[in-house]
Amino acid sequence: MPKMLLYFILATVLAQADFGDAVKNNKIYFLRSRGDNGEWCYCSSWQYGVDTNNIIGWKTIPDECELHVGRYMLGARYREDSKVVTKEAYLYAKSYPLLGDGKDVWIFGTDEVALSNLPYYLKHGFGVKPYDSTSFHEWILTENAPALPKSLKLYKRLLSLGFKIIFLSGRREYERSAVENTLKIAGYRTWEQVIFKDPGYYGPARDYKSAERKKLEEAGYRIAGNIGDQWSDLLGTNAGSRTFKLPNPMYYVS
Repeated sequence: MPKMLLYFILATVLAQADFGDAVKNNKIYFLRSRGDNGEWCYCSSWQYGVDTNNIIGWKTIPDECELHVGRYMLGARYREDSKVVTKEAYLYAKSYPLLGDGKDVWIFGTDEVALSNLPYYLKHGFGVKPYDSTSFHEWILTENAPALPKSLKLYKRLLSLGFKIIFLSGRREYERSAVENTLKIAGYRTWEQVIFKDPGYYGPARDYKSAERKKLEEAGYRIAGNIGDQWSDLLGTNAGSRTFKLPNPMYYVS
């Protein structure tokens, strides 16, 4: 459609609408898409609030949003969102001034960062049920979690640039063998360290990850980049020169 014709049609619509009353009555709906759906809009907005860390401390997603979250996680939008994040991470990494002494590191999370737990959530629901540590531990022991494709691509690119990779996991030390096997099976064949929680630690993930990053820097490492799916991966102290947030509307870790 020619641009001038489009402007004419839009001007006609605006002229026919009682724009003054619409503003006064807070009813500016005449340009609303016919495809809008109230439930979809609410769940999409709720997800936006989660991704921007405006909605915090939640235990489960709203019941009416399970289908929305499931479709998102299994669909092209999740893959594209992940692609945008990892592409920006790589562009930044290419510009980073490595010193070549083996101390420039990039931190990855494990769950929903390096590895995907979508097979587990397909069976147990997309976040509407409270976290079940027993069934999730059983899932970990299967060593079946696949790689997030865009994360694996970023990992390989970072290695080729000369970065060392450190996995900073929220999983427990007694799960080390299963997690490291899963990483290798998924394609993550080499790393500098994989860090796990002590079995007796039950404090906030933000504090745990901040403390572990501080230990790394005290050991002489420089955290060039840090990619995670939770804000608790990226906030706190010693977060790195730049952080990158992958989407995850299925659960919240404080």
